[in-house]
Amino acid sequence: MFGKKKEQPQIDTEQLELIQNAQKRIKQKKRLYIHFVLFLIGSVFIILANTVLNIGKDFTLFGKEWFLFAILIWLFFLIYHVFNVFVTHKFMGKAWEKKQLDKLVTQQKIRIEKLKNELKREAPLIAESEHYNESLNKKENTPELTIIVAAAENDAIGKDNKLIWHLSDDLKRFKNLTNGHYIIMGRKTFESFPKPLPNRTHVVITRQSDYQVPEGVIVVNSLEEAINATKSDPQPFIIGGGEIYKQALPLANKIELTRVHENFEADAFFPEIDNSIWKETANTFHTKDDKHEHEFSFLTYERK
Repeated sequence: MFGKKKEQPQIDTEQLELIQNAQKRIKQKKRLYIHFVLFLIGSVFIILANTVLNIGKDFTLFGKEWFLFAILIWLFFLIYHVFNVFVTHKFMGKAWEKKQLDKLVTQQKIRIEKLKNELKREAPLIAESEHYNESLNKKENTPELTIIVAAAENDAIGKDNKLIWHLSDDLKRFKNLTNGHYIIMGRKTFESFPKPLPNRTHVVITRQSDYQVPEGVIVVNSLEEAINATKSDPQPFIIGGGEIYKQALPLANKIELTRVHENFEADAFFPEIDNSIWKETANTFHTKDDKHEHEFSFLTYERK
């Protein structure tokens, strides 16, 4: 409906026939006028030819001069012509022509109004469709930037560049969510790993111009460069540390948070989550057990 080219309105068969009939009517009147003039001139010529020039003077029909019959026959055709123009086609007079012209104009006005109304109805749909496609393209081309973090009740996330706790299910969740994706981190977070994590592409943010990393690790100088480097990934993850989280929070679309239900001393903290901006969409609670020294919850937040 929206990509198809609209055909130009054309005069339909009925309208074309009316116009052709009107043109034919004009030609008939012109021919009748010529016929009448030729009849007058011809009649005078025949009479003069017989009476003055004595052409066929001795030839008579039923005791009458031949030119009288010639004039009568011609007059018959003239009368027939008049009858054909003004009697048989009397409905095609001036009043009829005006009526048909008015009819054509009215039909065209109706068609124009119909086209206008169709355009008014389709314009919002076309605009909405274009807006939707544009939004969809933008959405498809824009990665869903996700922050993944484990933070205590006081937002503590680490001390001395190390985790404060060991939660087996949290580590499994981190692995499952980030597997196959780009992970963005600061230099200190990267250095806290004994080696790069498997099946993930590491993007390390550092101000050091000559920072050495293993093959396959991407080094950038800012969060903006890091995000640009992950455009091929529909969901890159921000994994720390505290300063990177702070910079990324205004840009992120989602937060995957493991909330540890205790307070801890720390030197790195996660920014406070503003509930007027973020909406909690998932919450799973875990109790203490032999593999988990602390109660915790897996929370998912999405930007409103």
